[in-house]
Amino acid sequence: MEPRDASLLRLRPDIPSATINPSMTSEEIFQNRTLRPVAKLQNELLLEAFRNYIRKHKNVFYDLSIEKRLDYIENAIHKDMKFRNSLKGIVIGQFTIDEFKEYTLNSSALNKRMMNIVRERLKSNVQLLEYEYAH
Repeated sequence: MEPRDASLLRLRPDIPSATINPSMTSEEIFQNRTLRPVAKLQNELLLEAFRNYIRKHKNVFYDLSIEKRLDYIENAIHKDMKFRNSLKGIVIGQFTIDEFKEYTLNSSALNKRMMNIVRERLKSNVQLLEYEYAH
């Protein structure tokens, strides 16, 4: 059986724009090497988690204009700590052991980057959050 870390790394999509260069901070490197590929891998699950959030909050999201939907996504991630922690778990659960150790050294700054990536991923997929896709 393949070790867990090797399996996780093999599953991750390649993101050509996620470059790494010597002038980057350790947070930028972690973002491009780990956070962005994991968020892309987990995209469908992140969308489904948000659909579930919408359902739990009486589907009001579907009655909003596109601009208000984007605000709704922002507010859900920024203000609902339980939901935010759930999203973090979806991403962190895909870390290798070494990545997790690196993450714990600077989790506050990396959490901010992680939530920015997740927020942008949800916003860029807002068309997939239409009511007809939710069932």
